[in-house]
Amino acid sequence: MHDETPESLVGEEYEVEVGPVAHGGHCIARTAEGRVLFVRHTLPGERVVAQVTEGDTGSRFLRADAVRILEAAKDRVEAPCPFSGPGRCGGCDWQHVAPGGQRRLKSAVLTEQLARLAGLTPEDVGWDGTVEPAPGDKVAKGEVPAWRTRVQYAVDDEGRAGLRKHRSHEVMPIDRCLIAAPGVTELGVERRSWPQIATVEAIAATGSHDRQVLLTPEPGGRLPLVELDRPVSVMRVDEAGGVHRVHGRPFVRERAVERTWRVGAGGFWQVHHKAPGLLVEAVMQGLMPRKGEMALDLYCGVGLFAGALAERVGETGAVLGIESGKRAVEDARHNLQDLDRVRIEQGKVEQVLPRTGITEADLVVLDPPRAGAGQRTVRLVAALGARRIAYVACDPAALARDLKYFTEEGYRVRRLRAFDLFPMTHHMECVAVLEPVK
Repeated sequence: MHDETPESLVGEEYEVEVGPVAHGGHCIARTAEGRVLFVRHTLPGERVVAQVTEGDTGSRFLRADAVRILEAAKDRVEAPCPFSGPGRCGGCDWQHVAPGGQRRLKSAVLTEQLARLAGLTPEDVGWDGTVEPAPGDKVAKGEVPAWRTRVQYAVDDEGRAGLRKHRSHEVMPIDRCLIAAPGVTELGVERRSWPQIATVEAIAATGSHDRQVLLTPEPGGRLPLVELDRPVSVMRVDEAGGVHRVHGRPFVRERAVERTWRVGAGGFWQVHHKAPGLLVEAVMQGLMPRKGEMALDLYCGVGLFAGALAERVGETGAVLGIESGKRAVEDARHNLQDLDRVRIEQGKVEQVLPRTGITEADLVVLDPPRAGAGQRTVRLVAALGARRIAYVACDPAALARDLKYFTEEGYRVRRLRAFDLFPMTHHMECVAVLEPVK
């Protein structure tokens, strides 16, 4: 007998008891028949009516939204943002949760990922279980910190700027994003029409008045004349992802850790205005650099950690940064040109590191992209025998996988800190400090 064709369950409703939070901004529930649901817009312990948004009778799990709350959890609040909720903007995950509750959810996710993927408990990694808010982010219940200095708007068929719905290409027009930093909001992107444009990325630098928009036209589309509410430089993104200057400077100037950083269009810089200073402080406290040491900054971007390391290892020390992005390497070299003990190499870490001829280092910082560093890179790094390694991670699953590889290579986690640098979303930033097992 062959299986019947799976039938779509989209739109079906189930009354469920909501179980634990999972990585990805949803909670887990089961239907009476035992089907697993990944439910958004809910909280552990709630009783809700969940409406299926994705999946069929053959799916391993179904995705769903909590459309009616029958029994609310104590951390539930009225979502401050009018655009959040089932079937609406997908930019935030936890608008319906009090700030302290959001951090507890993140703590639960990180604890679960460490246990499942690395076999580590909070005690094993020297973590007290807290997810620390950024200074100044403590807001009253029902208010939202305006932290996001880079916002990518999608444009609908009528030229209106908005944000995409969750797991969808559909655009929800908005008139204001509550988590956007004031410098982004005051550009007035949402009040303009954007004909023939697919996306508008708005950037507001911290510590300078630099503002920038990156426009990606529809295929064959022409750029409009851009007039916003503040002076702004304009860049165009081509179909291959290349960035071209249309008007103004091709970079913004960011201020952090008492230096000015040039960040080229589309270059990586932490999105939360307090993140660069906070992460540098956490990394340096963990590494305790000494004069004369040799340090590596892997995935160094525009040189943030390399600069901090160079100040601390002094004239007799040395710092090597490795970064794959060509534009970021030019920026890093420009940003650190006054420090002749810093060298920046371009290329993939796992290719460049073996070519440098470096066989040992005192300190290593890694800040890999979301997917993590991976086993091969971890092996190369561990082989250098550094007395301390600081691993900066924006994804708890990738962090846990890589920590497992490090423990297999003879390192242990001395301390872990987690920071809520993406309030209202399920994302967080972690800093793990490792040392060799004696």
